[in-house]
Amino acid sequence: MRASANPSSPETWEKSCGGCHRYQLERVKSTIMQTNEGMIRNIQLTWEGEDGRQYSTTGGKAFDPSGKPFEAAPVEELNNLSGELFRKFCSRCHVSSRNAESYGSAHASGCAACHFPWNDTATYEGYDKTMKGRGGHSASHTMTPLLDTQVCARCHNRSGRIAFSYQGLYDGNNGLVPTRGGEAGPVMSSGARNLTHITADVHFAAGMECIDCHTSRDVMGDGFAYRNMYLQTEISCEDCHGGAVEVPRYRTITRENDESLLESRSYKQPVTSGMRMIQTARGRSYSNVFYRDGSIWLQGKRSGKLHRSKVITGTPEHTIAGHGRLECYSCHARTSVQCYGCHTRYDKGKAGMDFIKDVETPGAFSETEDYRMLYPFPLALNQRGRISPVTPGCQTFVTVAEEDGSLSKSEYVTQFKGLQQLRFAPFYSHNSGKTALACAECHGNPAFLGFGQHVVEGNSITGTLICERSDSKPLDGFLTMKSGRVTAYSAITRENARPLSGAEVKRTLSVNLCLPCHDKARDPIYRKGINHRALDDALHRRLLSDP
Repeated sequence: MRASANPSSPETWEKSCGGCHRYQLERVKSTIMQTNEGMIRNIQLTWEGEDGRQYSTTGGKAFDPSGKPFEAAPVEELNNLSGELFRKFCSRCHVSSRNAESYGSAHASGCAACHFPWNDTATYEGYDKTMKGRGGHSASHTMTPLLDTQVCARCHNRSGRIAFSYQGLYDGNNGLVPTRGGEAGPVMSSGARNLTHITADVHFAAGMECIDCHTSRDVMGDGFAYRNMYLQTEISCEDCHGGAVEVPRYRTITRENDESLLESRSYKQPVTSGMRMIQTARGRSYSNVFYRDGSIWLQGKRSGKLHRSKVITGTPEHTIAGHGRLECYSCHARTSVQCYGCHTRYDKGKAGMDFIKDVETPGAFSETEDYRMLYPFPLALNQRGRISPVTPGCQTFVTVAEEDGSLSKSEYVTQFKGLQQLRFAPFYSHNSGKTALACAECHGNPAFLGFGQHVVEGNSITGTLICERSDSKPLDGFLTMKSGRVTAYSAITRENARPLSGAEVKRTLSVNLCLPCHDKARDPIYRKGINHRALDDALHRRLLSDP
C-alpha cells in the first residue's frame, strides 16, 4: 500500500495517534470496520465458498471473542473472484483506504477517516488560506472526537443503505431519472444517485445521531476480531425499551476509572459518579443512557439533549402469545430496502483499480440491478433464532468475460451451502416508527412470510416477480406453496438462520381468521395460544359460514 501523507493512516498510526491513544488504537486495529472480515467471508461464501483460511483487510495476528489468538491472511492473497470483488468494488469504505474522489462518500484513511469530517465535494473550507478550495481534502483541519450522522453516512449508504433510511432518504430505482421540474433531485449522493424523501426513523426525527445509540465498542471494537458485524454490535432495542417481561438493567458508577466516566469527558454533559448507567445486551455500560427518577434517559452525546425512553415491558402489545421470537424491528420497521437481481460482470479485458494493492490490475467489475422496493419486506429466522426482516444478500448473477471477449460464465448463480441458489440475509433497516405494522399485514399478506408478490389459488401460493434468468424461482421471495405444501427455494445466510417452516407459515396465516373480530392486542384470546378448535362452536360456525 502506498505511503500516505496522513499521519493517522495505518502505515504510521502506531507512531502518531497510537503514541497517546494506545487503548483506542488496539481496538481499531481489530474492529470489523478495519478488518472487514465479515464482508470478505460473506463474499467468499456466496461466490466460491470458504477455502479454510480467515481473511482480513491487511491480515495479521488477532484474538477471537474467546481470547484465542489466530492469524488472519491478508485479502490481497485471496486470488479469486471473491478477492477481486472485495478489493475493487467493496473496499473503498474500509478504514485503511482513502477515498477522495467519490462525491458524498469521500473520507481519509486511518483514524482521520472518522475524526476529520469531509464535505460532499471533498473540498477544504477551513481557515488555512493556502488550502482554501483545494480538492481531495477534509473540510477543515479540526479534529472532532464525536461524529455526526453525516460522517457515518459517507460509508453506510450502499448495500443496506441504512444511513439513508435512518434520515428518511431513498435512492429508488432511478439513478438520474427526473423527479421534479425535469431535474434530478431533490438530493444528490455518491454514484450520481438521486435521493427522494421518505419518513425518517423515529430516533432521527427526535434529534438523535448514530453515536447516541451505538457505543464506541460497536464502532471502534473492543479488542477482539469478530467474524461479522452482527457479532461485534453490542446494543439492542431492549436495552433502553425493555422486553416483554424484562425491564432495562443498570449499574451504578462507583469507580473513578469507570469507562462511562472516561468516554463521556467530551460529551456536552459528562456523566458523573453515582449515576445508574443502563447496560447493553452484552452487559456493558452505556456512557449516555441512565436510570433516574423512575425513567430511562438517553442524552445526546453531541447535543446534550435528553430523551425519555418509553419502557414497553408488560404492555398488551408486547405480551401477545406466540410473539416471543419476534425482533422489535420486525413489527416497528416502516421500510426495508430490498435490491432484487444483481447482475455482476467481471471483464478481464479491462483494467480496474485494486484499492487494497493501490494499483490498477486486469479485471474490472460492473453491475446492474433488476428491481428495488421498500415495502412489504419478508421475514425469516435470523442467527439468534428470532424472526426478523431479511433482504436479498445477495442475489448475484455472475458473468465473466475473458480477455478475448468470450464468456466463461454467463448469468451464473453461484453455489451456497451446496446448492445453486439465491440468498437473503437478516437485516435491520434503521427506519423504525412508534406505530407497529398492523396485525393483518403479517398475518394476512403472504409477502411478509417470504412469498413475494404472488397470487393465491386455493391452498397454493405462486410468486409473480419473474426474472428471465430465474424463470422458475421468483426473485422477491424464497417460499412457494403448492397444494398446502411449503417449499423454500432460496437460502437465508448466517449460521442457524432459515425461512419459516410450512407449519409456522400456516400457523401465522391462520391468525387472520380471528383478526376481523379480535383486532385489539389486549383481547384475552391473545394472552395464551390461540385455540383454533374454538372456531368449531355454534357462534363461530355461523360467522364463518356467512357470505
